[in-house]
Amino acid sequence: MVEVAAAAGVQAGFTGAGDLVSESEEEREKRVRRMFSLLDQRQAGYLDREQIEAGLGALSLPARRKYALELFDVCDSNRDGRIDLPEFRRYVDAKERELYSLFKSIDVSHDGVIQPEEMRIALSTAGIEIGDAELAAFVQHVDQDKNGIITFNEWRDFLWVYPQEVTLSNIYQYWEKVYLVDIGEGAVIPEGIGKHNTARYLLAGAVAGALSRTATAPLDRLKVLLQVQTNSAGVIAGLWHIYKQSGFMGFFRGNGINILKVAPESAIKFYSYEMMKRTVVGDGQHGEIGTWGRLSAGGIAGAIAQTAIYPMDLVKTRLQCYSGPGRPPRLLQLSWDIVMLEGPRALYRGLIPSLLGMVPYAGIDLATYDTLKSLSRQYLAKDTEPGALVHLACGTVSGAVGATCVYPLQLIRTRLQAQPLNAPDRYKGMGDVFKKTLAHEGLRGFYKGLVPNLLKVVPAASITYLVYEDMKIRLSIK
Repeated sequence: MVEVAAAAGVQAGFTGAGDLVSESEEEREKRVRRMFSLLDQRQAGYLDREQIEAGLGALSLPARRKYALELFDVCDSNRDGRIDLPEFRRYVDAKERELYSLFKSIDVSHDGVIQPEEMRIALSTAGIEIGDAELAAFVQHVDQDKNGIITFNEWRDFLWVYPQEVTLSNIYQYWEKVYLVDIGEGAVIPEGIGKHNTARYLLAGAVAGALSRTATAPLDRLKVLLQVQTNSAGVIAGLWHIYKQSGFMGFFRGNGINILKVAPESAIKFYSYEMMKRTVVGDGQHGEIGTWGRLSAGGIAGAIAQTAIYPMDLVKTRLQCYSGPGRPPRLLQLSWDIVMLEGPRALYRGLIPSLLGMVPYAGIDLATYDTLKSLSRQYLAKDTEPGALVHLACGTVSGAVGATCVYPLQLIRTRLQAQPLNAPDRYKGMGDVFKKTLAHEGLRGFYKGLVPNLLKVVPAASITYLVYEDMKIRLSIK
């Protein structure tokens, strides 16, 4: 990283809250002004979004658009669309105090520098276990004079443009994203999952997904029931039918295998995404994967995971749609019967419409989420970054919009899954389902079950978020 302090002719440390330093107030003011001037490439006396991004690029600092825009939003306290020197000074003061506080907590020997082993211990405490090569690479990026230790000046110059909360976990993830490869936030893999703590992140996600799916299982069963009905059927009638046929536990039929899917699907999706990410960026390359790269890698990873666990999804649908006499067959017995009576290909019936819906869903979801997040910054969180609840609301709405847009493909998939391959009046394929549904039920027929599907979005997202955050704390990965 460029030595901003050196470019500004500064060799002193940070003055903050009575700590022992060597930088006077006058020297500090000159340094802040020079930092401002280095970003103000047009010498306009203020900074706008374009200047922030261009200025960071000119200084060889991370010009990743996400951080440049977040840096602008944090500095622009009066929301007038530009950053003047007093606003910039307030940001620098606050950021350097945060950085100094974290620097002191890492410097356990209190010698005024961070040794590599101190950094390793601090990262381990933050839940990030790294090898010698990765530790050396991290320290090298911060250590400007390459003497093997990190002074506060080097620490400050490396991180003063980082706009988010200063924690060691956040900083390390920032380094991974900016200097290595973007993890793919908001696409397939939750933000924060990199090469470290993978098992604990997957465990947290599996527990959250299991509880979320169990809580919304009645709505999922109702959705599937309505999707396969070719005659008129309402929500109340569907609920009564389930209860009358199977009692209270009927609402949870198929939930066991639905939970079993969570862990393997997450693991396959994660490792497929990591593999595709390296393919998109290129082996040995360091850079951003970009929006289209995230969509491509995420879509392919999702398709691989969906294909791998698809037989479980089909068996789940068959269980939920079972209407024969007595108790439904056991999971293994039903799976065996499908293979023996219909052949192995039957386990993948409906896979094509399922895969076709993944990329457009991801694109619509991501575009809607980014739009809502930008609007929330403009209208709801004028002086701060949007909080967790705002992000949750944006994700919930974007997910609902994406699900609604691709819902007809989901209905076609479910109808293909539910119908045995050897049924006398079976659908011949995806096109046949489309033609018959349109002819006999009209366009509305493609949206049967949409209401319970949307009703489960809010509780599912909320439960997943709350449990996931709680599990991160319990597993020491927050």
